[in-house]
Amino acid sequence: MTILEADAEIGAAGDCGASNASRILVVDDQPDVREAMRLLLKADGFAIDIAASPEEALAAAADGNYDLIVVDMNFTRDTTSGEEGLGLLDSLRAQQPGVRIVATTGWSTIDLAVQAMQRGACDFVPKPWDNRRFVATVRKHLNAPKQRGAARAARALDADLEIARRVQRKLWPEPRFSGYGVECECASLPAREIGGDFYDFFEIEPGKTAFLLADVSGKGIGAALLAANLQATIRGQQELAGDPARLLERVNQLFFASTRPEHFATLFYGVYKAGTRTIRYASCGHPATVLLRAGGPFELLDSSCTVLGAFKHFKVQERSLAMQPGDRLVLFSDGFWEAPLEALAMTAEMSDRWALETIVSLGRSRKSGLAAALASKAAAGGRQADDITVMDVRVR
Repeated sequence: MTILEADAEIGAAGDCGASNASRILVVDDQPDVREAMRLLLKADGFAIDIAASPEEALAAAADGNYDLIVVDMNFTRDTTSGEEGLGLLDSLRAQQPGVRIVATTGWSTIDLAVQAMQRGACDFVPKPWDNRRFVATVRKHLNAPKQRGAARAARALDADLEIARRVQRKLWPEPRFSGYGVECECASLPAREIGGDFYDFFEIEPGKTAFLLADVSGKGIGAALLAANLQATIRGQQELAGDPARLLERVNQLFFASTRPEHFATLFYGVYKAGTRTIRYASCGHPATVLLRAGGPFELLDSSCTVLGAFKHFKVQERSLAMQPGDRLVLFSDGFWEAPLEALAMTAEMSDRWALETIVSLGRSRKSGLAAALASKAAAGGRQADDITVMDVRVR
């Protein structure tokens, strides 16, 4: 089995019923268990993805929209206590607050079952399982209405927040874009139900593609509304989209006029021209973007101007960059490099070094899926304090 193995047979043959079949992620370190669950749930009409480790599970959850996740409580690093599985459960609940999780284990004890339920699992299935009961459990939780009682208020989405999250996701493009010699992949994990980070990419004209990543001050609904405002403002200036400096100076005027003085945003905006393989960009107070040269050293692209929306008078310094096939840019919000500060008790300097080393290491070893892998790596250390968004831009 490969990492995050999608059931290609289902998609090709259409035997899961339709494209709207419930999506389930199965997480287990034993290949025979993964295969048995895959075949069992596939036969009952579900679309199945597979992960073999906590890291793969977090990357899959960051990259996909699952209706239910089946999680083993015991992995190869710790096969009896369940702590590794419970930690994964915590991370998944923080990363995907609305998803239902069914816990499984071969070391079934009442204590571990209670802990799993207390930490957000909706049910517990011991191994070896009874096929009919296991499928019935999955169906029960897929069909059950979402619970919003006081006991689960901290974990379940309120109806209004759920609608807001759906609307926010609809405003974003699909997390993958390919065209005119460039490929983009994104992953975004809000610290709350909705957040203030956003990404976008769009065609300006044949041969030119714009891409951006922004982080609006604050968290939650307020930040999400500001992010939607900023995204709409940028999208509304299509005639300036090919000129980063003029576009952002105009956007700053509009954003400043429509927000309070304490509201601002960091943003990286780039325009890739396929004919010359060049990128014109401006970075407004945004964390340094990492340029990974194919087979060569990395470079850091620092900010070229201050943050958006903080000052009425705003001058953008635009820069340009020559790219080669295989080169890639890795953009991220500050929630990515700040993630280890509290979780791993790092200093700011150590956290900065961790972020850079992680990007370089995974960037050299992954041709695709880098954004999701980086986002899940940052979120895996514990509860998120800030939104985490990562974009990977590759020249083909």
